[in-house]
Amino acid sequence: MGDENFYPGADYGMDSGYNKDYSLGVQDPYQFKASYFGLTTDPRSANQITEVSKKLNTGAKTIEVSGVSPEVLDYIPEQHLTEIYRLKELVGVDLTFHGPLIEPTGVSRQGWDESQREQAEREMWTALRRAHKIDPKGNIIVTFHSSNGLPDPESRVKTEFIDPVTKEKKTREEIKDFWVVNERDGNFERLDFSPDYFRSKEKFEKIEDQEKAIKEQITKQNKDAWFRQLQQLSYHANAGYDIVSKVLYGKEYKDEEKSSEVKDFLKYYSDYKEGGKLSEALNKFDDIYKNKVKEKVYALSHGELYLRDAYQDLQTLFNQAYSVAKLNNSEDDMKKLNKYREEMKSKISYLDSKDPQKFLEFAEEIERGTTVLGSTNYPRALKPLKEFAVEKSAKTFANIAYNAYSEFKDTAPIISIENPPAGTGLTRANDLKEVVKRSRDFLVDKLVSEKNLSESEAKRQAEKLIGVTWDVGHINMLRKFGYSEKDIVSETKKVAELVKHVHLSDNFGMQHTELPMGMGNVPVKPMLEAIHKYNDQVKKIIETGGWFQHFKVSPLKESLRAFGSPVYSMQMSPYWNNVADSSGGYFSGYGRMLPETHFSLYGSGFSNLPPELGGQLSGRSRASGAPIE
Repeated sequence: MGDENFYPGADYGMDSGYNKDYSLGVQDPYQFKASYFGLTTDPRSANQITEVSKKLNTGAKTIEVSGVSPEVLDYIPEQHLTEIYRLKELVGVDLTFHGPLIEPTGVSRQGWDESQREQAEREMWTALRRAHKIDPKGNIIVTFHSSNGLPDPESRVKTEFIDPVTKEKKTREEIKDFWVVNERDGNFERLDFSPDYFRSKEKFEKIEDQEKAIKEQITKQNKDAWFRQLQQLSYHANAGYDIVSKVLYGKEYKDEEKSSEVKDFLKYYSDYKEGGKLSEALNKFDDIYKNKVKEKVYALSHGELYLRDAYQDLQTLFNQAYSVAKLNNSEDDMKKLNKYREEMKSKISYLDSKDPQKFLEFAEEIERGTTVLGSTNYPRALKPLKEFAVEKSAKTFANIAYNAYSEFKDTAPIISIENPPAGTGLTRANDLKEVVKRSRDFLVDKLVSEKNLSESEAKRQAEKLIGVTWDVGHINMLRKFGYSEKDIVSETKKVAELVKHVHLSDNFGMQHTELPMGMGNVPVKPMLEAIHKYNDQVKKIIETGGWFQHFKVSPLKESLRAFGSPVYSMQMSPYWNNVADSSGGYFSGYGRMLPETHFSLYGSGFSNLPPELGGQLSGRSRASGAPIE
């Protein structure tokens, strides 16, 4: 059947010519049918049944149920989720789910704490279980952000410069600052990127050289911090030793022999340790002698306090070094530390001895411990925040994926990790790739060790259950840091193989606006081309909350126009970019073939349809005509 019997539309729209102002310039196979696009529900409403029904009225075949707000998600009753599933089965649509915005690493403004990460994991697991209720027979895609509130671990910008040789204008990528975290106390801080002028260049032309310099800077800080701690330990041990030694072997004594006078001092010191007071026997001596005894006794007490501080420092540093040696499987360090530990055990009681001579032996043993610790690998307390965040978020995603597999097996939800807006944490392609890789590795290890799966089957499950939601609008915000369209497309190519889900929204690269595609400068055509090389069935969700908020209309028509989608199911002209806003040369009503008078007389007129389909009635079910609220 030829297309001459179909009304071709008129040239009166905002996008009057294809490949002009508002179109994406796509050609087949990217002139997707309307059924290829999905819509999101309003995340502000807990009445998601109504929200799903409203989106069904637009004719959308895929709908993303929103649980973005943790508080609003808690308001949704379990029964509503079951009813949404029944509605899905009745109408025959696909559902996806956007999980709550939670920071998966456990990092907050107060720092990092493992208990916070565990709490985030519990919240995300609860959301995943609830998402399973709206599609219990399939593998529903559940999107979580890779971060939410995490600062950008490395602030990178593209800057222009004049090549001194060619005099041409070029660009280079620079790291302006970076964040580190102290894994022991959970605190993190931002450091400025500054080269070491003794050993480094002032400028680094390549990003790889900058990254290397950053690692060297963190290594130096860790090493310096470790040796400062050892220096403090040595200072306390030596201060205690010097004080005790001076009391026992002062200048008035020859060849380090304890005189009877010193023995008397030690007896008074023993009495002092017992009761906290000097012996009343001193009262029979004159004030000069009493003051001399007091001075010696108090000095010994002071020296003992120094040695106790030194021992506390030794315990702390030994535990850190021992943990690092175990973590790194360093046999040489473990051998040194175990040997020293055994030798030290018999001397720990020296601190409680009433003989200060034991203090000196104890101080010498602490000083030897300083040397032993200095010869081992130093603990790396400071870590790059990016490396740390990848590890912690991957642990969270792997654990909830493991729980999903354990409870639901073949119908386990798919965890799709989304890139948040550029400028925040873990938003770039390489970041997401590393999070997915580490998450899958963790999951494989757990499935093999705890579920007795073969490694090949565990890998298959991990690749199935963990992937990426690529938000084309979020990554486009790299433009405000000086990146080009080519850079944006390059980011997509890096992660394309892992993409299981796409969020469509447009912007101008400066703010987190959410326009329908074709109204900003997101290069969606080459981005989709890169993704479709690996997955041409990927779901595409139109995520334009800002557009709906301001203009109060569905973004579906604008999106269909941008992609030049066909109006009719046989995927031939007319296309939405031609007819979206046209009125056409009609004789009456909706044209000669579909006159409004005919439908008014015999029923089922266009006016009885919701406005999303060209009618006049809103807020009513397409199935029954009854109000949906």
